[in-house]
Amino acid sequence: MEPNLGFIGLGAMGAPMAHRLQAAGYRLVACDTNASALAGLAGSGAAIAATPADVASQADITFVSLPTPEVVRAVALGDDGIRNGKSTKIYVDMSTTGATTAQTVARQLLTCGIASVDAPVSGGVRGARDGTLTIMVSTDPASYQRVLPLLEVLGKKILYVGAAAGLAQTAKVINNLLAATAMVASCEAVVMGTKAGLDPQTLIDVINSGSGRNGATAEKFPRSILPRTFNHGFKTQLMYKDVKLCLEQAEQLGIPMWVGNAVKQMCGFAAAQGRPEEDFTEIIKHFEHWAGVEVRGTLPRQPTDVE
Repeated sequence: MEPNLGFIGLGAMGAPMAHRLQAAGYRLVACDTNASALAGLAGSGAAIAATPADVASQADITFVSLPTPEVVRAVALGDDGIRNGKSTKIYVDMSTTGATTAQTVARQLLTCGIASVDAPVSGGVRGARDGTLTIMVSTDPASYQRVLPLLEVLGKKILYVGAAAGLAQTAKVINNLLAATAMVASCEAVVMGTKAGLDPQTLIDVINSGSGRNGATAEKFPRSILPRTFNHGFKTQLMYKDVKLCLEQAEQLGIPMWVGNAVKQMCGFAAAQGRPEEDFTEIIKHFEHWAGVEVRGTLPRQPTDVE
């Protein structure tokens, strides 16, 4: 018998994931503070719940995709949270919350008879829509086997990293630290080349044909920066949050992060200077302003499939 599923958090990532589960034939009950986000699911047959506890009283397995650790803790552990539901036995967190929050939530939900699955994702809005996400998973082996068919609806690559709560979150924030580092360093370098007289598009072609190629130069520059669309689909403030989570865990572990701290400072500066909804690729505008140049492509380019 197929499980009843709950989904809480229908933002840029959550909505397409919820739609994929529903399209795969699963019965779905959803909850979000945004009524318009709920309308799309309701129109295709999903039930709507008023609170996370209501979701967890109707669903056997409840997914969440939420923006911050604070929201995750409130949804999972608050008075109207998942812990007070009557049906959910497995909680699947697809947010990026950091290891500390994952461990706290897992420990408290376990006292309510609910197993926790950490399942943060990489691949962006396009990956969520197309079902090509990479999903890092940490949970007990039995829960992993239970949710694996569901995760395979959402992702192309499912990577089990261990049983301990928080391990998948650690892997995710490390990944995002590296993604942010590639972005910041690539912006700095390409702006320098543009100032020196190189055509930005030609420079990106050179880098992507050589050893400097990375996720920013191969995907984000061709798709979002060179055409000046800045539509990668990930907010600067969320990238800052993820880098900050990584650096906080590194500090707890006693690990010095010299480069990571420089990247955190740049992401924090950009988040403070920009608009709340600013796309992460717009970070290049600060380097352009300081150099007095603009990085713009001259011909249409298709991004290389690197994420």
